[in-house]
Amino acid sequence: MPRSTHDSKPKLVALANPASPLAEAYRTLRTNIQFSGIDERVQFLMVASAQSGDGKSTTISNLAITYAQEGKKTLLIDGDLRKPSLHHMFGISNRLGLTNVLVNEHPWNSALRASDIPNLFIMTAGALPPNPSEILASQRMRNLMEELSEEFDMILFDTPPILAVTDGLIISSLCDGVVMVIKSGRTKHALARKLKQSLEHAKARIFGVVLNNVKRKTGEGYYDYYRYGYGYGQKKS
Repeated sequence: MPRSTHDSKPKLVALANPASPLAEAYRTLRTNIQFSGIDERVQFLMVASAQSGDGKSTTISNLAITYAQEGKKTLLIDGDLRKPSLHHMFGISNRLGLTNVLVNEHPWNSALRASDIPNLFIMTAGALPPNPSEILASQRMRNLMEELSEEFDMILFDTPPILAVTDGLIISSLCDGVVMVIKSGRTKHALARKLKQSLEHAKARIFGVVLNNVKRKTGEGYYDYYRYGYGYGQKKS
């Protein structure tokens, strides 16, 4: 069983402090994504960043929690087959995960881990393979996503930084939409533009941008991890 997320997972603010402004910001993000996909169903979603440390894994994890809290049967998948982190975030085993399902053809339900949060399930990355991009681009991956779509209301992916390797771009092309994460004071404008261009080249549908690590002006002593903007949305062709 997973360890308690209330005590050991301070980054999961949507669970640990659901009444906080940060938790409310993630719920607002969830709502904005729903409005962005009002004409088309949004079931597969990923969050993309240009580089490591921009807050992508924290954003996708909290967003997954808000979907589960809304009553949707939600699956959070660690698609970072190079430096996975979700098993640390949620305090669960990474012994069996996505790679094992795709390579060894374990049944996908054998790799599911129930979280402490009702309606939220986790699929960790599993064993680290020598060829992550090829595995993610495989027909087996497409088949898996089709199977999962019949079982879950929302499937969210954590992925490596987009500008580091192609893995995230591969997954973005399979998802219904992508939210970009930019870290205030750290992500250079040129990197943000390159991130957007890379996603557009992969024909990803960009819903908007999360600007995190923005200092609040109220002097309350913490960061407002979230601001959301429109202006990048486009339909997949």
